[in-house]
Order: sequence, then structure tokens, then C-alpha cells
Amino acid sequence: MAPIAISDLSDVQDVAQPKKDTLGLPGPTRERLLKAGIDLSNGYPYRPARPLYLQDAFSIRNEPWKHDDAGARADKSKSALFSAATKVTNLTGHIGTEIEGLQLKDLTNQQRDELALLIAERTVVFFRDQDISPQQQKELGEYYGKVEVHPQVPHVPGVEGVTVIWPALQATERAASFRQPGGASRWHTDLVHERQPAGITHLHNDTIPTIGGDTLWASGYSAYEKLSPAFRKIIDGRYGIFKSAHTYLDKNDPNAGPKHIERFHPIVRVHPATGWKSLFVNRAFTKKIVGLDKAESDLLLGYLFDVYEQNVDIQCRFRWTPKTSALWDNRIAIHNASWDYEGGEPRHGTRVTALAEEPYFEADAPSRRQALGLEDLESED
Repeated sequence: MAPIAISDLSDVQDVAQPKKDTLGLPGPTRERLLKAGIDLSNGYPYRPARPLYLQDAFSIRNEPWKHDDAGARADKSKSALFSAATKVTNLTGHIGTEIEGLQLKDLTNQQRDELALLIAERTVVFFRDQDISPQQQKELGEYYGKVEVHPQVPHVPGVEGVTVIWPALQATERAASFRQPGGASRWHTDLVHERQPAGITHLHNDTIPTIGGDTLWASGYSAYEKLSPAFRKIIDGRYGIFKSAHTYLDKNDPNAGPKHIERFHPIVRVHPATGWKSLFVNRAFTKKIVGLDKAESDLLLGYLFDVYEQNVDIQCRFRWTPKTSALWDNRIAIHNASWDYEGGEPRHGTRVTALAEEPYFEADAPSRRQALGLEDLESED
């Protein structure tokens, strides 16, 4: 199904000047940024001019490009990556791996390819004690795809595409509370409104609270496998409407109020490196299943969201330490940032997201468990 067509009208943007923030940078963050040669004299972070109109925001990256998936060309043994590590630990049976003894900035291209395949298989991979600059983080992201430059999110000055994840900053823009933490503290997948949504995201946290602030991930492969074969047939090949996190005014109807960007994507997609089917929905940004009445769509999506979010055996919860990197694949995961520290201590990180292919579905593609000979849902009882 083709993306929703919106006419490309003249460019009109919010031309407000970048704003200096008076919030004090955490010490480890400042040290890292200065070591990397980041200019902080004009304030931090840098706030780009924001598109005002829906048509302008929609037209960003609206032309297709060919995505060459690094994991699809990797040696399946991952010998170059694993032999260089001092320890490789799977954190759960279905999702999450931690690698020790490697610096991401020093990986060879062969190791980068093998890491991409490992991420495609294990969903999220962690590296502690990383000495990596925002520039090196961006360079690794560019290896994995087209780095997303977010038109709404502040980024590191002079390093376009490296966004700032700083809850203290977000709290000044929209209040957070124990009952309604908001923001990333909900199950979601990043950038599903893009024509070619997010592939690998790399979040490096240089500052973390002493207690709390964990992040959780859930496996889209396993969520799909939790469904009966009969139910899978209901959703296989269907498309959903996916919306953006931010809203814009419609040039053709500015009095209608803010609107989201919307795209059509399959709600079950296939990963190009593994060839496995994955559930591709999330409660925050999947609006509707195409072709169904709203009541029907709400009922099915509600069930799919619950399967994804409530099965703890297909999830991992990661306890951050300072200078840790997490790389995950948005094509096969949802994630949730716990706000249990309630902003009492600083938390700061930088994020780079590599956009990947247009989501696609293949009817004869296997589930992960089928491919590995583990499928135990053959009956439809």
C-alpha cells in the first residue's frame, strides 16, 4: 500500500532563534562533550528550527532510498566480533545480550556487520564502559543507515543527528509527575511515522541516577510467536496507520488544529537480516488497522498491545551504569524508559538512530521459533 499522499507546498518553518538553556550540565556529561570538542558557548543543546506545517514535516525524507542492511551481509558465526570480546552474555532467553571487552568506536567493518546481525537476532545489545564521542556515535550510525535528523528534538551543537536525551530538559517543556511521567516512559517504537522508519538506535548514557532509570525492551519476534497460528492469519498482510509523536498545522486547513503525520505500514514485518516475522505495532503510535471499523481495530490492537507489553518472559530490563551504550533494532522491539527516579538525580544521554528500509511483509517468511525449530504452536486448539 502506498504512503498517504500529501501535496508538497512551499516551505514554511518556525524561525525562532536557538534558545540557550540555563540548566546545569551534569559533570560527566560536560567532561565528555568538552573532550569531544563540542562548543558549549552558545548554550546546550542546540534547538533546530521546527517545521510549522504538516506538509513541510511530511516532505522530510519522503523520497525513498535503498537501504543496505549491515546484518544481512554479516558472517553468521560472528567470529570476528565474538573472538575480540572478553565475555558475551545473553541476559534472557529471548532478548538482550551484553558484550564486554570491546569499544564500539574501534570496531572493524566486519565486526560492525556482525554486531548488526546480533542485534537483529537478540533485539538489543549492551556495552558498558564506552569511551565514545557524539561524533563517533554518529559515524557508527551512518554505517547502519541514514541518520535521522529530528526536526523537533534538540541535538548536540555542531553534530546534527545526535539527539539529546535529557529528562531534566524535557521536564521544563512538559511537566512530568509520578502518576503521569509521559515522554519515553511508555511502551513505544521510535519514528514509525517515517516513510522508512528507524532501524538500529544507539543510546549512550553518560550520566545515570544512582537508583532507578532502567529501560525495558520487548521482543517483536516473540510477541508474534505468542499468537496462535489462526490469529496470525488474521493480521498477516494487514496494514496499520502509524502517527508521529509531534503535531503540525495543516496548510490547507490551519483552523482545524494540530495534526499528526500518518503513514501506512504492515503490522507484521520481516527483518531483512534474519528473514523472521515480527509484530510491528505499539500502543503510543499505532492508530488503526486499515480496512477495519474502529471498534474492530481497537479490539485487535488492544489485544496485540497487551501481548507485547504484558508477557515478561519476552522482555528484558536493563540497569544502566555510567558510560553505557545500548543498541537496539526498532523494527523488532518496543521499549519503555522507567521514570522511577522521578527526576531526583540527573540522567543524560545522546542518541543516534539509523533509518532502515520501508517495512515489508512476506507471507512465506518464518517466525523466529519456526526458523530455529522451536515452534510449538502448530495446533489451533
